[in-house]
Amino acid sequence: MVEAFAVASGKGGTGKTTSTLALGMALSEEYDVTVVDADMGMANLLFHAGLADVETTLHDVLVAGGASVDAAVYERHGMRVVPCGTNLAAFEAADPARLREVVATLAADTDVLLLDSAATLSSRAAVLPVVLADRVVVVLEPTIPALSDGLKVQEYATSYGTETAGILFNKVRDADAIERIAPKAERYFEGPTLATVPASDRVRAARRNGRPLLAHAPDSEAGRAYREAAATLTVRDRDSGAVADRFRSAVLPESP
Repeated sequence: MVEAFAVASGKGGTGKTTSTLALGMALSEEYDVTVVDADMGMANLLFHAGLADVETTLHDVLVAGGASVDAAVYERHGMRVVPCGTNLAAFEAADPARLREVVATLAADTDVLLLDSAATLSSRAAVLPVVLADRVVVVLEPTIPALSDGLKVQEYATSYGTETAGILFNKVRDADAIERIAPKAERYFEGPTLATVPASDRVRAARRNGRPLLAHAPDSEAGRAYREAAATLTVRDRDSGAVADRFRSAVLPESP
């Protein structure tokens, strides 16, 4: 079985990478999980996962004659993690279309694929993870502008047949804001609210220490909220071979 989820938001600063790794760690208690930093232009998952010094990243796999997929896979915190590099020249040399083959290869040996997507839908490279995924998890702060950005992600995903797995409210500082925004979200988003994650100094501390939140502070309020989100997220049983074939044949998207 395998199902691919894109974790997206439509804007920067929502805590998308933190959310991707936290969901991955929580889901890894039941499933084999592979996390891919598919934010090829503004990658930072490697800093969150303690992989800043690795030699081979996704960029090296996405060039003609480049490294094998296995060379960019690292076992960390109970998951397989594929980080992306931060070098601009490497990003420019990488061919985003090759991500289809990378994801297809990874799908053969995992239950859950989490694709940490770019902050905005600004290029073919940015939107490709959303197109490849079976479903998308939309990470939102509880504001009207963030809701609007998230709806753009859902609209684009739907146009390529990608469903909405649910929304995740993050960096919540004001319970009243959730009370105002949640009914609107339930009205417009197709998936359920997976959890409400409070703003937390523990999240910032985890980032400074190069560790995912659930490794740094597993019993924090934010950590418990991410576990709730993972428990709410039902993973569907898909045939790995069929999913891999779909990834390989996926239509390259146009820029929004």
